[in-house]
Amino acid sequence: MRVALFTETFLPDVNGIVTTLCRLLEHLHKEGHETLLFAPQGAPLSYAGAQIIPLRGIPFPLYPDIRFTPPQPGMVPALRAFGPDLLHFAGLMALGPAARFAARQLRLPAVAAYHTDLPAYSVHYGLGALRHAAYSYLRWIHNACAVTLCPSSATLADLRGRGFRRLRLWGRGVDTVRFHPSHRSAAWRTAVGARSDERVLLYVGRLAVEKRLDLLADALRGLDGVRLVLVGDGPARPMLEQRFDGLPVTFTGFLGGTDLSVAYASSDVFVFPSDTETFGQVVQEAMASGLPVIAARAGGVIDLVREHVTGVFFNPGSAPDLRAAIARLIADAALCAAFGQAGCAAAEQRSWPRVLDELMQHYRRALRWRPRLASLNGAWR
Repeated sequence: MRVALFTETFLPDVNGIVTTLCRLLEHLHKEGHETLLFAPQGAPLSYAGAQIIPLRGIPFPLYPDIRFTPPQPGMVPALRAFGPDLLHFAGLMALGPAARFAARQLRLPAVAAYHTDLPAYSVHYGLGALRHAAYSYLRWIHNACAVTLCPSSATLADLRGRGFRRLRLWGRGVDTVRFHPSHRSAAWRTAVGARSDERVLLYVGRLAVEKRLDLLADALRGLDGVRLVLVGDGPARPMLEQRFDGLPVTFTGFLGGTDLSVAYASSDVFVFPSDTETFGQVVQEAMASGLPVIAARAGGVIDLVREHVTGVFFNPGSAPDLRAAIARLIADAALCAAFGQAGCAAAEQRSWPRVLDELMQHYRRALRWRPRLASLNGAWR
């Protein structure tokens, strides 16, 4: 099989889309498939056997990891030269029309993965009036595809209710060797300023408005015996540093590789206040590392956390509810341990090879569209 992929974010960026694409390219290469990737300038020239064609773009204001990548010459000729069997769209926004046009010109089936909840982000950035327009735009792109892959049941239900068609559920995998309780380090806890009598709360991800980290600042006030560690960086960091001033909080900045593995395993509780996640990859990584999870009851996280088994939920946007959940877990070490063990067991069932084998089945179904597309004369609806 020959697969051409389109993305508006790739290495050296680090996010859920990039992680998924890297694992996918590695899997396709291992299975003997040929791949071509269109990605923003600054990406490596190749990865896991895939040639990477650089595209010009500028950072998207609401989400700088993703770039406005306008249509540009050379895409269709490059695809013709490669001769793909199908196209894979990885969470496209600005590049969506160009990728849709290429699929139509070449009469190729497209598989689209819905990664980022752009309509919800618009609300957090004061652009709520554009929410319905964002859904209309995305629906136009995705309904031209053979299948749209939704990372969670919440995303699938939302899109189905808004007129998106041919939806299927496809989750994400987790590396249970890289993320494992065995990486726990007392030295790391000392380095982040945790006292021996403190419980360490961990957040991993972008420091951005839509992640609702402001709730943690309110929730921590009045709680004793806890230290919050924020792993990651982003546009909201200066504001958050002011908001957390005087509280037991450590900002580590971005961590990768073994440093990230150690951060997860060396903490005690994972807190995730975001209510806009289509999936929540960091939640899986925390569970694989043996951490109980406290998360907002919203979005894709609902599929990952089993309440009172691997963690607890709080009402989205409620700092008092979040504080109560934190207080409950930090006071019960046995409960934390039980949730952590259950999380490890759940993560073992979501290995990348298993998840990517599911994707190959979606690819094979999409290929059944080729005879139909070859006979099309009019525009897609």
